[in-house]
Amino acid sequence: MAGVTSGSKSGVSYDARGLVEPDAEAPNIADVDGHSARFDATGLSTRQINLELRRLVYEANVASVTVVNPGSKHSLGVGILKRCNLTFDGSPGWFAVGLIDGPVVQIEGRVGWSCAENMMSGVVVVQRGAGSLTGAAIRGGDLVIKGDAGARTGIDQKGGTIIVMGSVGIATGFMMQRGRQIICGDAGHGLGDSMYDGIIYVGGTVASLGVDCVPGDWTDADTEFVQRKFRIHQLGDAPELQKFVCGKQLYNYDSLEPSERKLVL
Repeated sequence: MAGVTSGSKSGVSYDARGLVEPDAEAPNIADVDGHSARFDATGLSTRQINLELRRLVYEANVASVTVVNPGSKHSLGVGILKRCNLTFDGSPGWFAVGLIDGPVVQIEGRVGWSCAENMMSGVVVVQRGAGSLTGAAIRGGDLVIKGDAGARTGIDQKGGTIIVMGSVGIATGFMMQRGRQIICGDAGHGLGDSMYDGIIYVGGTVASLGVDCVPGDWTDADTEFVQRKFRIHQLGDAPELQKFVCGKQLYNYDSLEPSERKLVL
């Protein structure tokens, strides 16, 4: 590409934009002990870390992999489509473990934006906090954040369960389509804005509800669901929760008269 120069850093080639060149190879440095493996990611590029993960999971058929010192690198552990146990001993950066289908992931730190984006199935447990867009567009599985999460948590959620033991930022549950969220702390402004379906449970204070998000009636099924999820993930006793659902006033939005639209919006 014209005007782009390349260089070397830790044995890995980069172009002027800081992108790793496609000839990077898996470093093949993991210590494998039976069905478990462990490797130190210090000095490795994102591509090298992910290639080593895929080599261990797909080629070596290792059931449990631990990545030490992930160094807050972005896009780690993405696209793993196989049942396995994956542990990050430290904090990944943005877009961690997105597009996964099956893995059980433990993150012994915090994560940046968009953790577990588009997760299909599996479990992701983050021991500390998470940035904005946590669990964006997830379709299945359980995502557990043991600290706070940022704005737009669960935006466009299509299934699965998001549990945040702390508080969440603005526009959490925006355009939620299916699935459930359990927020043990407070929720920022615009909770559930323009949600179409699904349920949001909140244990703390809600700054304001978004368009068409309304309180729902608590049932025995809600109690069973919350208690079961807390039991599965060993989260102790659930706090007293409020339930919020879609008011379904926007389902036939196009057929509303202009004056009615003003009342809805």
